Amino acid sequence: MPSLDALPTTKAQTILCGYRNETPAIQIIRITNIVDWYFERVMFPGAWLLFDAVPQAQLEVYSGDGISTLLADHIPCHTLQVMMPASSVRCSP
Repeated sequence: MPSLDALPTTKAQTILCGYRNETPAIQIIRITNIVDWYFERVMFPGAWLLFDAVPQAQLEVYSGDGISTLLADHIPCHTLQVMMPASSVRCSP
């Protein structure tokens, strides 16, 4: 059974992205601009999330006050890319 948040197999190039909720409120983050891909997470205050995305994806950040939820920001995923230091990459012999 395929995962609901798995990237479509036609999207070969992915990047590792990181996002942190730096607000005191719960946020909902979504990526909706990629065809055949649904990505949504609830982010608690101070929480970090690492996720794979395609460079052209746009992260939508929704913030709420308990009664309503408003779109607070659009962030291009390529700006959230996490670079791994070369020393952490291991090659098997």
